[in-house]
Amino acid sequence: MKTLPYSARTASGDVYDVEFPLHADTVSPVRVGQLVSTILEAVERDMALAGETSNGDVLQAVAMAAAIRARMIHAPPAVTGAIARDLMEQALEAAERAAHRPAASGRA
Repeated sequence: MKTLPYSARTASGDVYDVEFPLHADTVSPVRVGQLVSTILEAVERDMALAGETSNGDVLQAVAMAAAIRARMIHAPPAVTGAIARDLMEQALEAAERAAHRPAASGRA
């Protein structure tokens, strides 16, 4: 199975190195990585402008957007729903296995 190596840096400077499994029908792993970056950057920008937002609210909004995107596909909802659930489960499992590099701290 192909994977997408992806490093995500949090606002506090922590880094998560994730090896995301890619669906067998993935057309462009590069575009997948670019879209992940675009989505994460958009969320960070919005949170910086809108002020305090709970992590639960962010997860809920992202889940709702994924559900809408799955429904927009011209295929039976049961099919796209199953694909979306499988992809989410695989992504969550990959994130759980991610190497975590805490932000450097201390005094110089």
